[in-house]
Amino acid sequence: MSARTGAVRVRALLPALVTSFVAAATATGCASGDERPRIVVTTNILGDITREIVGDEADVSVLMKPGTDPHSFGLSAVQAAELENADLVVHNGLGLEENVLRHVEAARESGVATFAAGEAADPLTFHTGAEGGPADEAGEPDPHFWTDPDRVRKAAGLIADQVVEHVDGVRENTVRDNAERYDGRLADLTAWMEKSFAAIPEDRRALVTDHHVFGYLADRFGFRVIGAVIPSGTTLASPSSSDLRSLTQAMEQAGVRTVFADSSQPTRLAEVLRRETGGDVDVVALYSESLTGKGEGAGTYLEMMRANTTAVAEGLTGD
Repeated sequence: MSARTGAVRVRALLPALVTSFVAAATATGCASGDERPRIVVTTNILGDITREIVGDEADVSVLMKPGTDPHSFGLSAVQAAELENADLVVHNGLGLEENVLRHVEAARESGVATFAAGEAADPLTFHTGAEGGPADEAGEPDPHFWTDPDRVRKAAGLIADQVVEHVDGVRENTVRDNAERYDGRLADLTAWMEKSFAAIPEDRRALVTDHHVFGYLADRFGFRVIGAVIPSGTTLASPSSSDLRSLTQAMEQAGVRTVFADSSQPTRLAEVLRRETGGDVDVVALYSESLTGKGEGAGTYLEMMRANTTAVAEGLTGD
């Protein structure tokens, strides 16, 4: 082949090559522009609620695995990076995710929108010590707002607002429709819980738990919180012998023989209380701080609350 012929062929190929490069660049730009927005949620309970609201409008990444204690779980370097690359971070706040909050704060300082659902849900405080015993008068903020479905309704509406405001590319009408539909399911849950708890006699509407976790449920549905094995809002604390004595005395005075223990901390601490009271205590496991895997009893927030309501009602009415 002559040099002239080769030059002609190269010139003939140039337009095709340029067209290919332009098409490839355009395709790459479209892929980048079409990248789905991302919402990162710290706990799996809030993750389930957020997914119900967001639907298919964005990717929702949940950091806390099923069956994990929110007070003690930590993040990998990859998960910490997820927070800083999110369009929106939804977390509980009020000190719940004790090992994660510094990463949330770092993401906020880097410009990521963050929303503390617990802080926006009219938080309550709890007081350490058993009922009738010494207590911390100042109280501490209680992060377990999800045990009151009405507060979850408020938080869910606010999450929808945050998604619409901070996450580009979502369709507002779809997010609002999802939130309205989920709000109806939460309202149905509240009505069903009221009906289920109505069968519990007044003198049995008393709760003892492994740590302070059901204050919102008690406030909403008319229970008395006698005390907790761990007189704290976190599972990372430990009971003292005087704490256990105060609690067993309060239980004896109130005639309470049932202790509700979180399923992520099976019954270790409640068993200690059983020994303190001479063995005549029923220990009932609840899904109070974490969802389970799907099909394992509490795969969603609604499923968890229904399971817990049934367990509480049966635990307090059984002989």
